[in-house]
Amino acid sequence: MTIPILQTERLILRGHHAEDFPAYAAMWSDTDVTRFIGGVPMKEEDAWAKFLRTIGQWQVLGFGFWAIEEKASGQFIGEVGFVEGKRDIQPSLKGVPEMGWAFVPSVHGKGYAQEAVKAALAWGGTKFGPVAMRCIIAPENAPSVRLAKKFGFAEFIRTTYKGNPTVMFERKA
Repeated sequence: MTIPILQTERLILRGHHAEDFPAYAAMWSDTDVTRFIGGVPMKEEDAWAKFLRTIGQWQVLGFGFWAIEEKASGQFIGEVGFVEGKRDIQPSLKGVPEMGWAFVPSVHGKGYAQEAVKAALAWGGTKFGPVAMRCIIAPENAPSVRLAKKFGFAEFIRTTYKGNPTVMFERKA
């Protein structure tokens, strides 16, 4: 499967490359990134498993997360996309395109998340057709809640995931 490449004014969304892994592992070990996503910084071993799972999802399902490269620097700055996580969460997300995003702290507040989510949603609309999409966000993650709402995601239900309060948002078809 060839992973589509999407471009915005300042970003390239592309498949993950082996040389992205050091920056990827650093991102997922950063407490500013993980405090709202899992709550625990990842060790290199866990980041490697996540990295390979991210790549494999494209091969198995034809969708997944893109690595986000900043055009100006050529640096890996995060990831955005869709996942089928087979999560143990109620209500179930199985069979529903679940969107997610994460960025290195140095680019927070620069509008990159908005650019990347907009591009990914445009692709997702073509890939999945007119279906509802969901995302899960820790209730205290105000920047991600604002971003989700900006793109039409509305609070669907408050639930828990891995023992933590979680808000499930839905974007209608």
